[in-house]
Amino acid sequence: MKYLHTMIRVHDLDAALTFFCDGLGLREMRRKENPAGKFTLVFLAADESPDAEIELTYNWGSDEDYGSARNFGHLAFRVDDIYATCAHLAAMGVVINRPPRDGHMAFVRSPDLISVELLQKGDPLPPAEPWASMPNSGSW
Repeated sequence: MKYLHTMIRVHDLDAALTFFCDGLGLREMRRKENPAGKFTLVFLAADESPDAEIELTYNWGSDEDYGSARNFGHLAFRVDDIYATCAHLAAMGVVINRPPRDGHMAFVRSPDLISVELLQKGDPLPPAEPWASMPNSGSW
């Protein structure tokens, strides 16, 4: 397993970039604009650890109150076999909130309700049951 990034939601992208880049010395690694979803993702990293990133998520026009733990989005981990990982977690009693129907991505929550994204290493796996037809559960 490899640690990928931590995502936080921000209300003011420019202010957040000023703080993290100018204030802390992080560097913008890449940016993804999604007009259809009305959000921007900006990935930041320190020169000393470019593989450990912070993902700033800016939801265009949102006035949502992120003060109730919505500002911290999720931890993300790349896994060798997303189906085996989800099966192992499910056997431990962990709810698979967003099953890996696409063979690529799933979400679960820690016991403290921290959202954790699991991403398949390499190409997505072919769709497989029970995941392919499993509905989402709760929130993540």
